Amino acid sequence: RSISAMSELVAELENHTARYVEAVNAGDFETVEKFYTADAVAVWEPGKPLSGDERRKYQREFLQARPRMAAKPRQVFVTGRTALMIVDWTIDIPGTDGTTEHLEGVGVDVLTLGEDGVWRYAIDDPYGQAS
Repeated sequence: RSISAMSELVAELENHTARYVEAVNAGDFETVEKFYTADAVAVWEPGKPLSGDERRKYQREFLQARPRMAAKPRQVFVTGRTALMIVDWTIDIPGTDGTTEHLEGVGVDVLTLGEDGVWRYAIDDPYGQAS
């Protein structure tokens, strides 16, 4: 691929992250779910990968807490129909007692390009660089 084609892919994936953040901040489970492959694995708690119905249940419950997310890709690598993204993120979760829980990390995400031309998370590991 040419450098300009690669730059376009990187820009597309950075835009993908922005749209994902929008859906999370809206608490829109149905839209968030469209960002994942059917068999995606997510590791929202270090060392506890979830997939299938377990992943969807955890995600739905998490979104009901009305988290506020910010995320920015640090690095994006693309080969063929696979992308690796290193993402800096923060999430603030309002507590019922008026406090806010603040989470942050460096995520490692693997995305695949579907036949429909849409990038989706195959692996979503927000704590990818945790020890």
